[in-house]
Amino acid sequence: MERFDGKNIAIGLSAAVVGLKDQTPLILTICAEDKGDGQDMLPFGPFDPLRHRTFELGLRAFVEAQAGLQIGHVEQLYTFGDRGRHAQPGDKAYHVVSVGYLALSRGAAPEDAVSAEALKLSGASFQPWYVYFPWEDWRAGRPEILDQYLLPALSGWASHGDATKAERLKLAFALDGLVWDDERVLDRYELLYEAGLVREVAVDGRDTRLVSEMFAHTGRPMRYDHRRILATAISRLRAKLKYRPLVFELMGDEFTLTDLQKTVEALAGRHLHKQNFRRLVEANALVEPTGTSSVQTGGRPAQLFRFRREVLLERPAPGLRV
Repeated sequence: MERFDGKNIAIGLSAAVVGLKDQTPLILTICAEDKGDGQDMLPFGPFDPLRHRTFELGLRAFVEAQAGLQIGHVEQLYTFGDRGRHAQPGDKAYHVVSVGYLALSRGAAPEDAVSAEALKLSGASFQPWYVYFPWEDWRAGRPEILDQYLLPALSGWASHGDATKAERLKLAFALDGLVWDDERVLDRYELLYEAGLVREVAVDGRDTRLVSEMFAHTGRPMRYDHRRILATAISRLRAKLKYRPLVFELMGDEFTLTDLQKTVEALAGRHLHKQNFRRLVEANALVEPTGTSSVQTGGRPAQLFRFRREVLLERPAPGLRV
């Protein structure tokens, strides 16, 4: 890279590729041979206008080259331009403007042996996304980490600022009787970052000695601004589940209603009432029976269903407003 002269800007493409295995939401991470800090990274690379006709085609090429996977649904998330979150201390190279994408893949499914072999050869892997955001998983109830570590530290930080900090903390973490909003993943991560409670703040040159003990409780770090991109992707996916049938992009061709519920719960990070969920699915006519049953449930045979693709033509927002 050339020295940064105030004019040179490089465009990077980053992909938050979501997969699913055993009702566990996963994110694709890659290995970088030139990085020795062990931090996970999303698939990414520089956009080359001479080789890539569009950003999306460039992104798909990077994912296939770095992980051996062909991805399905792709959508642009946001453009990230904070220099401190990509540059290393003393770095004077190009200012990297990163265009983040959300992508979905069935490459993590146990039955996809071809993708599994490609991942093994590339060194890439799917990691549970809750290792990066442990406070976002409410399926077994309110995470203890919130009241034991995060909220005391955040409250202390907010008390030394103006009222804006306290108001943001209240909204993001549902204080004073507010209801937890599963879509505010990015807001919560941003507050932890600003408060200096995540390991990534070290790239800003901040002194982390006073809060370093918190790093064990604020999730696994990622290189550059990749955890910020991942938080944006999770927020977007959780929101779109309510008005687009994206969940079926991660399901097999046939599934039980229990499988579908567990998948939605895994992505949304919260437990759903069984009968209410089934009434919602039926009312929205999102699935149809296949006429066959599964005997792999361990009990009575469970009826198998498939996604009704006709619903895409029947109404503009065929999602699951759970």
